[in-house]
Amino acid sequence: MAANEEEEGTSPLLSKEEERRHHPGCPGCDHDRRKDLQTGLPYKEFSYVWMICLTTALPISSLFPFLYFMIRDLHVAKRTEDIGFYAGFVGASFMFGRCLTSTLWGIAADRIGRKPVVVFGILSVVIFNTLFGLSVTYWMAIATRFLLGALNGLLGPMKAYAIEVCRPEHEPLALSLVSTAWGIGLIIGPALGGYLALPAEKYPNIFSPDSLFGRFPYFLPCLCTSVFAAIVLISCIWMPETLHKHKVSDDGNQSVEALEAHLIDPKEEVGQSNSSNTKKSLFKNWPLMSSIIVYCVFSFHDMAYTEVFSLWAESDRKYGGLSLSSEDVGQTLAITGASLLVYQLFMYPSIIKVLGPIKSSQIAAVLCIPILFAYPYMTYLSGPGLSIVLNIASVIKNNLGVTIITGTFILQNNAVPQNQRGAANGLAMTGMSFFKAIAPAGAGIVFSWAQKRQHAFFFPGDQMVFFLLNIIELLGLVLTFRPFLAVPEQYERN
Repeated sequence: MAANEEEEGTSPLLSKEEERRHHPGCPGCDHDRRKDLQTGLPYKEFSYVWMICLTTALPISSLFPFLYFMIRDLHVAKRTEDIGFYAGFVGASFMFGRCLTSTLWGIAADRIGRKPVVVFGILSVVIFNTLFGLSVTYWMAIATRFLLGALNGLLGPMKAYAIEVCRPEHEPLALSLVSTAWGIGLIIGPALGGYLALPAEKYPNIFSPDSLFGRFPYFLPCLCTSVFAAIVLISCIWMPETLHKHKVSDDGNQSVEALEAHLIDPKEEVGQSNSSNTKKSLFKNWPLMSSIIVYCVFSFHDMAYTEVFSLWAESDRKYGGLSLSSEDVGQTLAITGASLLVYQLFMYPSIIKVLGPIKSSQIAAVLCIPILFAYPYMTYLSGPGLSIVLNIASVIKNNLGVTIITGTFILQNNAVPQNQRGAANGLAMTGMSFFKAIAPAGAGIVFSWAQKRQHAFFFPGDQMVFFLLNIIELLGLVLTFRPFLAVPEQYERN
């Protein structure tokens, strides 16, 4: 009955005003109509959000457990101390590619639809993540990671899609699916990379050295990710489109051209100061811009820390590392990812309710500093003691990092009206991707340099690496205070 009513264009559950806003043949209007008639959660659409965001997370998180060994086996580093230098550029190439194209993919999603951009992005994961696992030269690894980042425009459109597929009361749950999928990616990805890399060495009874996986020792974890992405790609055939294909009216949403104008035009609209539709230029919105800058600084720190952690844990003890295997690092990162999932779902909401996003971020930044200072002294531990201490430190450090990043994300989304959040998130993602692009390269260079000064008087070896990470953390902490950070009115007391 409901289906017939939809086809006829009338429904007793929709008001005349709602009926007037629906345009025949428009996929966005058709989906809004179904959404207006829906009373429960849109499980199908939420499953797409979750699976696609997980597809984005896996190629990033699965890399770090085996990157050190991959660079070693590509024989690009003449000395062991130089492995970190070259590994940094592989980690940076993905983010650099994403930085260059994030805004363009966001504009494309607003013009041609969410679904085409998502389908193309998943297809790029299938192709270039597979080619990365088959890399036989250093430059092939760099090129495939760069193209994987540049052609993968999934995250920005999916944040918009998550809100568009549900009713307003379900929007917080929709957005939480994005971060939850990332948390699960931090569990599955490192486990894939840690346990499936070098299979001929780890599982000689199953994989022969002369087999495909023996000749390409890092192909198996990449293949698993690509197969999952291929399954998601096929399922996207039934993914509903949410973009409106008609001229947008003044009573609801703004047009794509107006949205782009707010992003690039430094002037506010003239002659509309008394209009309810007046929008402030994003670049003149200091609460937004200051929160984006803080977000970028802490994103730079987190990416540099992620790069350094794996390189440091897997490097030899004579160079200040822990001499751990890719399995050990993958297990640690998987445990950390599981803790992030539990923390985000059950602990963080209570913390943010009591402290607010600003104070919780400041406290987390302060607590990160002594933890980072303690890392170099773990080289004096071994056996189960080292494993326990390393896992505890990693869990605490990463959960504190999530507290900071999520706090800045809340500030960004409350610094702009709802009809500017898409552009604001796109701008934040571009800046974040740029900083995350230079972080691995910078961290790799510093790590390689630090390993050559093991007997220096001032912060020798790995102590210098974690000292510099703390300097960045301290800078981010300072920027969370006035007068730099301007906050939305609802957080003035926090």
